[in-house]
Amino acid sequence: MVKFEQLKKKFDEKVEVHLDSEYHQQLKAYIERLYHQTCSAEEFDDKVFSDMRDAEMSNLNRLQKLKNGTSYKKDKHKSQRQNEDWG
Repeated sequence: MVKFEQLKKKFDEKVEVHLDSEYHQQLKAYIERLYHQTCSAEEFDDKVFSDMRDAEMSNLNRLQKLKNGTSYKKDKHKSQRQNEDWG
């Protein structure tokens, strides 16, 4: 929790850059929500942490898929163009 608070403080000190991508908006919302659920909560202990772990892993997987979605599409189309010459 201490490390997360330090990272969040550094994150807040940075000048905000507006990014239009859905991934960056979702990531920022995820960090804010997680910070409020953990560091800002009055009662946060190991039990609460273990209870929320599975749900948060699912949320992180969604963010990762959103991040990798654009590069996957590029790689997919790149391989299709390479195979066009082979008939």
